[in-house]
Amino acid sequence: MALGKSIKMYLTIFVATTCIYMVLYQYHISRQPLPSPDITKPPLYVITPTYRRPEQLAELTRLGYTLKHVINLLWLVIEDAHNTSDIVENTLNRIGVPYEYYLAPMPDEYRKSKKAKPRGVSNRNRALLWLRENATDGVFYFADDDNTYDINIFEQMRYTKKVSMWPVGLVTKLGVSSPIVKGGSIEGFYDGWIGGRKYPVDMAGFAVSVKFLHERPQAKMPYKPGYEEDGFLKSLAPLDNADIQLLANNCSEILTWHTQTKSNHPAESLNMTKYGGTNLVDLDKQLVKVQIFQRLSIESYYAKVNVYQIFPFK
Repeated sequence: MALGKSIKMYLTIFVATTCIYMVLYQYHISRQPLPSPDITKPPLYVITPTYRRPEQLAELTRLGYTLKHVINLLWLVIEDAHNTSDIVENTLNRIGVPYEYYLAPMPDEYRKSKKAKPRGVSNRNRALLWLRENATDGVFYFADDDNTYDINIFEQMRYTKKVSMWPVGLVTKLGVSSPIVKGGSIEGFYDGWIGGRKYPVDMAGFAVSVKFLHERPQAKMPYKPGYEEDGFLKSLAPLDNADIQLLANNCSEILTWHTQTKSNHPAESLNMTKYGGTNLVDLDKQLVKVQIFQRLSIESYYAKVNVYQIFPFK
């Protein structure tokens, strides 16, 4: 009996001692700073041109919450406007993705032209200037706010050494824009409109190393509608097809889509006599109004004006 009691006592002491040790060990571990996952991966700079329109906040919100799942990312939001927008800034703050917000209005010579407008060029060139002044490594990517993105593509592009490319879905009647790959090499490009372009690719289908950009100080996007991507990639010369990394499982998967949100008519003015003092007043401040369309009447707006003819780019 005495032996049994001794064994039981020793087992109790052993279990108690083990429990105390585990508690102390867990406390010690909890006090150690966790390694930040951000410092283990190259930074990503996502460049998004935007402009004031009914869908703007919805599209920035959708894209922003996608980017929120990507670590070590800075969102460069560049608006085609002469004044910053509190609504845009509040939206970016609410989403919580680290960002820089700048203005880059389209030059008047292009805005006033009756020809097709080079949409988003001033915005993207402003972002390139920021990268040259503030970034030394990492990768940048032009992500329009009306596209749809699988977050896997961001992790893949992060390790771009020079230029990387991949397919983009829902582009032209062909349904996809992509490098043509055979035996692991680029043999050409598949796109609904070639137009004499050396690089007939979609804006959402390539990423570039920041260091590679620094090595080409003259690289920029041209004010040439339809040739923005081609002109920019050619400005990165020398750039051989062999230098281009093929992502999305050797360009066999679609991880980005050129979805384009349906355009909506600007809102009519709120009847303050009827709705003053209600929540509609606050909601009304977040809407794009008919009055901004060059003071056109509602009737003439719906009858004559296409939203894409008024705003600089989509």
